[in-house]
Parts: sequence; C-alpha cells; structure tokens
Amino acid sequence: MKMRAAVLYEQGLPRPYTASVPLVVEDLDLDGPGEGELLVEIAAAGLCHSDLSTIEGIRPRPVPCVPGHEAAGIVREVGAGVDDFQIDDHVVMVFVMSCGTCPACAGGRPNLCGSSSEAKALGEMVAGGKRLHLGSETLNHAAGISCFAEFAVVDRRSVVKIPSDVPFGDAALFGCAVITGAGAVLNTAGVSAGAPTAVVGLGGVGLNAVMAAAIAGASPLIAIDVHEDKLALAKSLGASHAVDARNPTALEEIRDLTKGGVAHAFEMAGTVAAFETAYAVLRPGGVLTSAGLAPAAAEFSFKPYEMVSQEKRIQGSYMGSCTPAIDVPRFIDYYRQGKLPVNQLRSGELGLDDINLGFDRLSDGAVVRQILVPNL
Repeated sequence: MKMRAAVLYEQGLPRPYTASVPLVVEDLDLDGPGEGELLVEIAAAGLCHSDLSTIEGIRPRPVPCVPGHEAAGIVREVGAGVDDFQIDDHVVMVFVMSCGTCPACAGGRPNLCGSSSEAKALGEMVAGGKRLHLGSETLNHAAGISCFAEFAVVDRRSVVKIPSDVPFGDAALFGCAVITGAGAVLNTAGVSAGAPTAVVGLGGVGLNAVMAAAIAGASPLIAIDVHEDKLALAKSLGASHAVDARNPTALEEIRDLTKGGVAHAFEMAGTVAAFETAYAVLRPGGVLTSAGLAPAAAEFSFKPYEMVSQEKRIQGSYMGSCTPAIDVPRFIDYYRQGKLPVNQLRSGELGLDDINLGFDRLSDGAVVRQILVPNL
C-alpha cells in the first residue's frame, strides 16, 4: 500500500531542523503484515527525546529509516497466526517485544527481553526483513515501530489493546512516556508513602514520574528543572516544591527541605549533570533511579567509599520495569481516575509536514509532548 512517512536520511544534521531538514516526508510503499504481524493506522504519535537523540546522532541507527516509537492507532489488517487482535481494535505501541521464554521473560522482566535486539540493530522486523520501500530502495525500521507515518506494520507483541474511548493523543503517551516515567517510580523504585522524593528533568517521562510519585504519596515531592514553565506544571501535577537547577543554592535548598536529602531521586533528563544532581541530593540509604538514556559514551563518577558507608544505591530503569500487558491497563485506570492526567502534558498537534519544526521546539526545551497526527 502507499502511504506518507517521515524518512531520516542522515543523522547529526545541524539545527535549525527546519533548514537542514533531517526528516523528509516521502510517499512510500508498505508491505502488508506477515505472520504474527499487524497493520496499524497511526492516529497519534509522540515526539520523544529518544527520537531527537536519533536525529542528533547520539543514538546511531541504520539509515535511511522511518523513526518513531511512541504511538496509538487502529488495527486495519491482521496477519496469519494472530488470533488475539481484530480489525478496528485500538492499540498502543511499545518499543520492547517480549518472547515469553527467555530468562528475562521467565523471570518476570519482559522489558529486558533481548529477542528483538538484533533485528532492531539491523533496522529489521523481528520476523526478519523490512516492509518499507521507496521505489527500488528498501528502508529501515526504528524500534520495530516506525510510527512517524500514516501506517505501520508491527509485531503483535509490540502492541497492547486499549479501550476505544481513550483519546488517541493521550493514549500514545502510554507507549513510552507513561510506562517509562510512572513505571520507574511505581515498579523499579517502589516509592512508598511519605518518602522524600526528587525528580530531576521534567520532560514527558519526568512529569509522569512526578504524577506517579504523587500517587505513591511521596512527601515532600520535589521537581527539579531549568525551565520555569515545566516547574510550574510539575507543581500543578502534584509536586510540593519546585527547584530551579540553575540556582547555585539548589542542592542546599533540597537538603533543607528534606532534612538531609531524599530517599528517592529520579534522573529523567539523560544528562550527566542531571545524574550528578540526583546523586548529590540523596540521603544516606537513598536510591538513585535513572531512566534518562544519556549518550553511550557519557560517564558519571562517584566515590565508592561514600556509596558504601552511606548505603547509597544507583539503579537503572528501562521501560519502567513494566510488563506492558499488565501495566498499560493499570496506568490507564489511573488516567481514568484523574491521577495520571497525561492530557496536561500535550503541547499541541502537528502534521507530517511540520515534523522538523516540532523537533526544533523539542530541542529548545519549550514543549513537553507534541503529538504527531499523520493525517492532519
């Protein structure tokens, strides 16, 4: 079938992206779904910092490719062997496909399943091969999703069925921002009521962490960023305090608020500076949980003696330690109850023709989650 999609031909082009045009909207051919696959019409896709990192070249990917990994849409065709999805089902896409049999899956950690890693590194589908074509050229897939397009063929293990009354623009965020941010707090760290907590970095993932920490009853709940509007938004979403990281007395302020530091610090910005801040505000016995993916070559140093003598811990959180089939419905329940108002994170909609402008805005830090509506 024919469709429009945004194609990334070269990583590392300079800003502004409206001038260098890293993403080119093309008319592509998309193969139909093979065995174990679905054809999904993309109704909404989030512009995420992970996609920006790919454009910047921080995350090397095989190009040319169609990026995008956070989306919601409607099943339009079901491949052979798929009996748990039907045409017209509403779905959310997730960027880790679990096989169900490897040690990670068997141990209850499907978010760490490596069954699709090799295929993703090659820009292929898990079942093998590629479904995207521009004339005689075959294009690469991104994360097995490639949702910056009107349609996508995806493995059935990379989608979760959702209620049809959830707006697509809200639903898309559950595929990355929600499961990563809320999952880090509620699953990976297991924040308990009354635990002093700080969230460093208030993008889509960080603000979901703020909302989840409020659900858990963290107190005080401190939001840390360099953008005043995001700090204000965090307070409206449940943070008890907002601290500007540019303030030279920020660390002292946080220690004063918490009588010595926080029990939980969440690094959600993907920078060494944010990691340093999160570690610095821990109290003895505190835990730093990082879900921000820094550049692969970035390094963070700490004093092992201090970590041991004060029993501080550092841990990673990938995809919020989630089991998508369980956690996406659970988080949607919180959304329905008004406890995860992800609609407040949306920074407007744009069509494919404005996608480079959208990434300029994201790079500026002026937005939280812009929603791409391919048919807009």
